[in-house]
Amino acid sequence: MTDLVIRTLSASDAHLFDALPDPLGAREAHRRTRFRPDWKRVALRDGEVVARGAWWGGPDDPEPVNINWFDVAEGEEKAGAELLRSAPRQVELEINLPGGWRDDPALHAAAETRFTAARAAGYELLVERFLYRWTPDRGLPDRPGRLNFRPEPDDTVFFDALRRIHSVTLDAHALKAVEEGGLDQAAQEELDFFHWCPSPRDWWRTAHTPDGDLAGIHIPAHNPSGPTIGFIGVVPEHRGHGYAYDLLVECTRHLVEQGAEYVSAATDCGNTPMAACFAKAGFPVVRERVNFHPATATTAEL
Repeated sequence: MTDLVIRTLSASDAHLFDALPDPLGAREAHRRTRFRPDWKRVALRDGEVVARGAWWGGPDDPEPVNINWFDVAEGEEKAGAELLRSAPRQVELEINLPGGWRDDPALHAAAETRFTAARAAGYELLVERFLYRWTPDRGLPDRPGRLNFRPEPDDTVFFDALRRIHSVTLDAHALKAVEEGGLDQAAQEELDFFHWCPSPRDWWRTAHTPDGDLAGIHIPAHNPSGPTIGFIGVVPEHRGHGYAYDLLVECTRHLVEQGAEYVSAATDCGNTPMAACFAKAGFPVVRERVNFHPATATTAEL
């Protein structure tokens, strides 16, 4: 087998990224995503592209947030692993998949090829997630009317609510943050993400029971690709009443009132209560995502 060549692309050779088949439909999934040419890398053997990866971040981010497009030709798992292993920035890897991929032999095989390459590069499975997309033809869910929603300008109120919410959580990213740095880190990571989103701070809402108790929070947001459910969370002492659905409905309606023509969302596959809320509110699963995180880090440069 001939030697492998790993290349970081530029505007002049960005077309090489498109020289690999797309069995998992990543191109359609990323049609709203803007990638920087110099954050794309390819692995070539005999001049043919056998693996590719696109690192992604917001338009003002100096460093990528994650890898959210990764493809490997059949039988080239080692090339895919080297593409990831030799990369400058070791960040989370997202592998986006069509819904029902496990039941289609060709899609399942393509996914497993990518998983094998990721594990060989030192990445570990973090979580599998459902990706949702609400559109107007699904109809706007009615407000249950059980909670009162208020704007809250003080970030410390949200920070305290997030600490309480993440003290008992099914969210894999929050659990990882708690393990690494405690509840403060988990809450701060959420706040940092909300501020990173290019949507107004005054969209954030606290939710209260008729008695005035804080029941939870919801964050309608725009990420760089469009309107999304940024966060839904109920404080532990008010769980068991189905309030997550009330928060989701209010968050969705807020985005639509701000002009959203669709609303994206995601939740961990293991978070069955939240998945049930999305189904009830008319959010169909449109794709799935498998998140890997690097077991080790490197400071090499692209």
